[in-house]
Amino acid sequence: MLPEGETSDKIRFELINNVILIPVEVNGLELTFLLDTGVSKPIVFNFLKAADSLQILNAEKIKVRGLGNGNDLEALRSSHNTFKIGEAVNIDQAFYAVFDPELNFAPKIGIPIDGIIGYDFFKDFIVEINYNRKFIKIKKPSEYKLRICRRCQVLELNLENNRPYVLSYVDIGANKNIPVNLLLDSGNSDALWLFEDEENDIQISQKSFIDYLGAGLSGSVYGKRSKIKKLALGKFDVQSPKVAFPDTLAIAAMKSFEDRNGSIGGEILKRFNCVFDYSNSKLMLKPNSYFKEEFSYNKSGILVENSGVRMVMELSGDQNSAVSFSGRNSVSINGVIKPNYKYNLKPVYTIYQILPNSPAEKSGLMKGDEITFINNRNTQDITLENLIGYFYDDSGEELKIIVNRNGVERKFRLILKSPLE
Repeated sequence: MLPEGETSDKIRFELINNVILIPVEVNGLELTFLLDTGVSKPIVFNFLKAADSLQILNAEKIKVRGLGNGNDLEALRSSHNTFKIGEAVNIDQAFYAVFDPELNFAPKIGIPIDGIIGYDFFKDFIVEINYNRKFIKIKKPSEYKLRICRRCQVLELNLENNRPYVLSYVDIGANKNIPVNLLLDSGNSDALWLFEDEENDIQISQKSFIDYLGAGLSGSVYGKRSKIKKLALGKFDVQSPKVAFPDTLAIAAMKSFEDRNGSIGGEILKRFNCVFDYSNSKLMLKPNSYFKEEFSYNKSGILVENSGVRMVMELSGDQNSAVSFSGRNSVSINGVIKPNYKYNLKPVYTIYQILPNSPAEKSGLMKGDEITFINNRNTQDITLENLIGYFYDDSGEELKIIVNRNGVERKFRLILKSPLE
């Protein structure tokens, strides 16, 4: 709830790889959470800074199941915690603490993520998400009146198991609008997921390719990627969106108890400024500057992650004169600290997968290569999101990549090509 006398609050967020990251204070500890409309209770990961500092109150052991084809996870259910987001405070918040060290989304996003929060935040407020200006405005439902504008569309939300669904329509490519029940999943960085269903004509296009779709609570998710003609959200037609068809094994448990045809992810949601009104089961959409942005694929075949840091020694006052560095995750340089230099931690970006028959595979790049330069730019000075952006340039563009492979510098060139060509 908001402090007495306050009716609203504004919270700034980071938008990285189409997902929203917000500051959340848990029992006095400042953490970073992913805002995920697709989850019910908050989840905290114990392998980050929360591991040693976070108080886990009134805990009981449970098993949890999530997306992926792995096993159930062991977790603790903790109750009567204090969560603070902006000026809003909940002094009786339950959450799950997950103990699997493999469950780490930070390398794929580029910054540490301590947890996920969804329904328990949205249910108490009217939540306006301004993707353009990167802020969230929360308001007390009793003080809010929905203002419908000419460019807006109000959709009915169906809240099942504390998760929001909307009725939408997809045209796979046969000029036929197929009704689909889709989960609104702001924690999914993809545009659209559909579940194969021959009976309802939801089928994969002949133009598709196999890809890694992401990590779920119960393991990695693979599937096929393609494009469809359009997604209709009320009066708005999202043209030629990307679509992923996850492997049936990864979603088997989910489909057994959900009447659901797929998910709308962050790459589509960010094209609208959204107002979520759970108390009245409403969602208002207003197109923003991202609306007509073209949907693009990774055309390199490189999947890269932030695999750690290394310390770089630079001349004081000269950011571009790195003269030495230590090994990954090390903080000493031959045991000597030189007073005329300053020492900075810089990211290390490592290829964790090369897609078959891709430009990267044909160029000779390999899993485990550390990318040190791309098109003559030192990768230690750019973010993971900036680095990945090179892979989405136009087909026909050339990438010049230098990697560190087992201590040896190697140079590669590749020509970007869409996997659907």
